[in-house]
Amino acid sequence: MSKYKHIADFRTAKLATLFLLLLIAVTNAACAQQKEWLHFKPDAAKAKGKKVVLVSGDEEYRSEESMPMLAKILSSHHGFETVVLFAIDPNSKQINPEYQKNIPGLSNLKDADLMVIATRFRELPDDQMKHIDEYLKSGKPVIGLRTATHAFNFAKESKSPYKHYAYNEQSEAWKGGFGGLVLGETWVNHHGVHGKEGSRGLINGLEVEAKNPILMGVKDIWVPSDVYGIRNNLKGARILVFGQPTSGMTAESPVNWQKTIMPVAWTKDYKIPGGKKGQVFTTTMGSSIDLKSADLRRLIVNATYSLVGLSSAIKEDLNIDPVGNFEARMFGFGTYEKGKYPKDYQ
Repeated sequence: MSKYKHIADFRTAKLATLFLLLLIAVTNAACAQQKEWLHFKPDAAKAKGKKVVLVSGDEEYRSEESMPMLAKILSSHHGFETVVLFAIDPNSKQINPEYQKNIPGLSNLKDADLMVIATRFRELPDDQMKHIDEYLKSGKPVIGLRTATHAFNFAKESKSPYKHYAYNEQSEAWKGGFGGLVLGETWVNHHGVHGKEGSRGLINGLEVEAKNPILMGVKDIWVPSDVYGIRNNLKGARILVFGQPTSGMTAESPVNWQKTIMPVAWTKDYKIPGGKKGQVFTTTMGSSIDLKSADLRRLIVNATYSLVGLSSAIKEDLNIDPVGNFEARMFGFGTYEKGKYPKDYQ
């Protein structure tokens, strides 16, 4: 065998080794990145061919618990592919809802059919915000839960091209930021007494008579989270549920007749500058412990079907039971379970 053959064999082996090392590095990088979010794929027999991206990231209402729970219901019971994103500490790679500047995996919105968002006062970097902006410009549907009315906040000195998403934006085109323009309302106030008054859901009978599919099977909602204040007239919206504060923090607590009702769930169209028209479902209920309410879960599952064009598949008895054990923590600052990684909510 000639020395040239040995040299060729050596070079071939070296190239193969380098290729293998590169493949391992890319695979490891992909695996490491994947661990920063959750991905649930439905059984092929149930698959709806729809992808839902659920975005958590709030300091108080434990969306890092509620979003995986909803994702598993949608995937296991209803055949949706679901992805759950979290506020991640870039150093520890652990879930940290108090870290407001990092939600990895928003690129999953590129091929999503629905975004469910439950963030609060986030100031995300441009390379993450661009995925939300592009999604909204496409006119795809959105479900906003609780603090999504004030999903974003940017410092006054921010140079971000997305700072108009902030809840306190005052420009005419983006009044109220993402909450005001897209969902229908930004942060206003606590209409109920926070931590002392829950919310009794009052189903809008006009929408029931109109056979609104989102209300199908929804009968009785009471949640521990208080009623948020609303100042926008929600012109063009369909109010599905009104909320009245209860004088106490149990489902048996009487309503507080001294407080007026406020819209707590509605649908409406949206259109951001330069984008197409889309549809949203918003509810100012939706903390983790609120979702102990079976009827609130049903309302959100029904809204998911409706917004992705599957209203005809909604039935009164759709399965809305949590998959596995769902232990919701009471809302509150600093109450999140520390040391958790996304895989712990798998």
